[in-house]
Amino acid sequence: MLRTAAFSRVLVVGAGLAGTATAIRLLCFARRPLEIVLLERRADYRSAGVAYHRDGNPWDHVFNIQAGRMSAFREDVLDFVRWTNREADRRDWPAPWAAYEFTEHGPAPRRIFQDYLADRLAHARQQACDGVVLVEADGEAIDIEPCDAGFDVTVRRPGAHDQVPESSVLFADHVVLATGLELRDTPFSAGVLDHPSFVRNPYSVAAIRTLESLPPTASVAIVGSVLSAYDSASHLLRRGHTGTISLISRTGTIFRTYPDDHEHGVIRLACPTSLLRPYLDREEFLDRVRTEWHAACATVRGEHPDIDPEVIAERVTKAWEPHLAEAIAKIPSPELRRLLDEFSTLVAALRVCAVDYTMSVIESAMQPSDGRVRLVLGRVEAITPTDSDRLVVTVAGPEAKQTVEADLVVSNFAREPDYERVDQPLWRRLFERDLAVPHRRTGRGVEVDQRGTLLTSAGEPSGPLSVVGVPREGDEIVRNGRTGAFAFNLAAIKNQSIAVAAQVLEQLELREDGLVRHLAGYRGHLRTLEQASRAGFEEAVVLEVRRLAMRTRSERELLDTELGDCIRSVATAPGAPAYPIDATGRDRLMRVIVTRAAVARLTDVSVTPRQLRRQLGLAAPDEAEV
Repeated sequence: MLRTAAFSRVLVVGAGLAGTATAIRLLCFARRPLEIVLLERRADYRSAGVAYHRDGNPWDHVFNIQAGRMSAFREDVLDFVRWTNREADRRDWPAPWAAYEFTEHGPAPRRIFQDYLADRLAHARQQACDGVVLVEADGEAIDIEPCDAGFDVTVRRPGAHDQVPESSVLFADHVVLATGLELRDTPFSAGVLDHPSFVRNPYSVAAIRTLESLPPTASVAIVGSVLSAYDSASHLLRRGHTGTISLISRTGTIFRTYPDDHEHGVIRLACPTSLLRPYLDREEFLDRVRTEWHAACATVRGEHPDIDPEVIAERVTKAWEPHLAEAIAKIPSPELRRLLDEFSTLVAALRVCAVDYTMSVIESAMQPSDGRVRLVLGRVEAITPTDSDRLVVTVAGPEAKQTVEADLVVSNFAREPDYERVDQPLWRRLFERDLAVPHRRTGRGVEVDQRGTLLTSAGEPSGPLSVVGVPREGDEIVRNGRTGAFAFNLAAIKNQSIAVAAQVLEQLELREDGLVRHLAGYRGHLRTLEQASRAGFEEAVVLEVRRLAMRTRSERELLDTELGDCIRSVATAPGAPAYPIDATGRDRLMRVIVTRAAVARLTDVSVTPRQLRRQLGLAAPDEAEV
């Protein structure tokens, strides 16, 4: 694939959830000819990634949150649930899922999300404007080199190895990195990585086969007690496992269960002002956090008696997010890293619960009357083999060390958040070329600006090079106060896909029209223009919100025509000042500002998706029907 002058090319590196969601938005938003190349190094991860791919997710691996929160479209709350009940091909589904009526509050198998995303991508491709094309390419991006107004990307073909490199160079006007989770190496497992009784990646085909071939009386040790650990444990339990399953946890955290009728909500709470005071030391800061936390929880209990006690913590952590960025800014970087490492699991458990489908099985097996699942508190120091092909896990507990001997050990430390340690070729080359730097404050992900553009070591944009998904973890923490399990936060990824797709198209179109140098001046001019036609500008933003939310070409084209008329009327309103470029250029610059305002509304996290639909005028009378 060589550079083609007839149209621009956007390369999306990674076709998991983040990459697919961004490609869908590019297909829907683009109004000019565009080639979107969706590159994936693993065919089985396409439209899925590690979290949702079919081969690594048996039918009893369900979403941690309710099915009603799994729509790929923030502005269309029940899209996923409608798809499961009306569009999904169930011919190969096993009982009970083949005849299951999915509901907003109920569970859904993770593996079907791959089909859902693939269907929505296919629909976006079919409904794209003329000249907007999608190329689904196989291969791994291993290098990115700046050239002209874009990048030359070296792509290694599937099956190629370092010894026999089979690669090609692809030019892209803009590159979007959606590389997903990076595999982590843990010191305690270094000596058993190839041991037959050790599972490094619980979502691999080999791991699932190992679990399903395990004798039911075998003893199992699972390193970790968070949501991925529950998948392995519940899979064994549902298959009738009778042997002991040890959940080894540094914090002893067990997730809470969502109520049967739980609906996501956002409440307003007063700013935890004491957290904004200067940072003195760890214990003093934690005391302030505990005091503010107990007060906030008490407020919710008193002012919102309808909120189930199980989700009060979720409501408080969400309500605090607008204030956490300022509080985090007070904490020195070394201390911030230490706090994130120590409390990430706890915060994740406060920020989200898990569905009853999973937790009921775990909790039942943890009861003294059952005893198949036990919690072992402490930090894993080493895993060593025995002469009988079993493994011994050495755990440093609060008071003393103990050992757990098991027929199988499953590690849930598969994700590497620190990009200083990431060994993926593409990221290593980006760091070497100073196109990217690991996130300095948190040690999680990489540095990006507020629109998701990669930054150099000098803090300057690297060019047309954007990021969506997991690599933005550190930035989401310090910029938006998103703590806990951000890396798996579907809501944040959906918003990023909207904002990045809109930004990519904005940059390409401004470059094509030669208007980049006029944008800053026009934004200042716009304030005067808004005063001359405030109602007209508001109407334009509402029309653009609706256009961005539409998924059929005919609806978008109709709204696009209305928007064009509206923008021209605003520019010629009585009292509107002139701007020293031609009318076409002025209209184009105003469209940029209108789209930015529309994107800000579509990605507003201060309200729930259902509230957002009503707020933006997108709600249909029958939308509650599933």
